Amino acid sequence: MDQQIDIGIQPDDQPYEVASFARKHGLTMPVADAVLFARGPSPSRTACDTAALALICAVAQYARKTAR
Repeated sequence: MDQQIDIGIQPDDQPYEVASFARKHGLTMPVADAVLFARGPSPSRTACDTAALALICAVAQYARKTAR
């Protein structure tokens, strides 16, 4: 009995779909699409997640800076 159960976890070498990436990181569809596009045609999910985190941190830092 060698059965595998799919629990929705995708391997790192599978590209993200824009909608699932946007939902995961709380991004709008255009922003998620831009992040995925900027990472190249077939980047790893880890690289895309890191890019999204960097973007979110940069936007938060900019918002704090301009709020002063």
